[in-house]
Amino acid sequence: MEDSIRAFFARYERLFTQALAGEADMEEVAALYAPEFIAASPAGVRAGRNDDQLRQAMAQGYAHYRAIGTKAMTIREIRLSPMDALHCLAHVGWRAVYDRGEAPDVTIDFEVHYLVQILDGTPRVFGWVTGDEEALLKQHGIL
Repeated sequence: MEDSIRAFFARYERLFTQALAGEADMEEVAALYAPEFIAASPAGVRAGRNDDQLRQAMAQGYAHYRAIGTKAMTIREIRLSPMDALHCLAHVGWRAVYDRGEAPDVTIDFEVHYLVQILDGTPRVFGWVTGDEEALLKQHGIL
């Protein structure tokens, strides 16, 4: 399970990098997610479907990241907490770098907790828990 999940998140990171360059293949990005998913943050808990609305929201999210100067999103570490043979909680430490124009770049470390299911050998995210991204970006002068 560990090798499969680590390879999955290496792909996730690569696709995020492509999206920051404006070269996202939204079908490939959507394939990272289960048919249904849940998301939790300080804004609340939401459930959704892996459909055209998700692809559109993700494309808008990547455009937002580019607009605020996000130039890199890399994985610092991955800690796995297996639940059973098919499910695990992946604690992923990310490092984001923001272009501030004339000012020095800003680097922000944060963590996202992903619920991952492996069916037929294929990992997919079926949920995630995040902190208050907007507050963190404001704290660092990005927003």
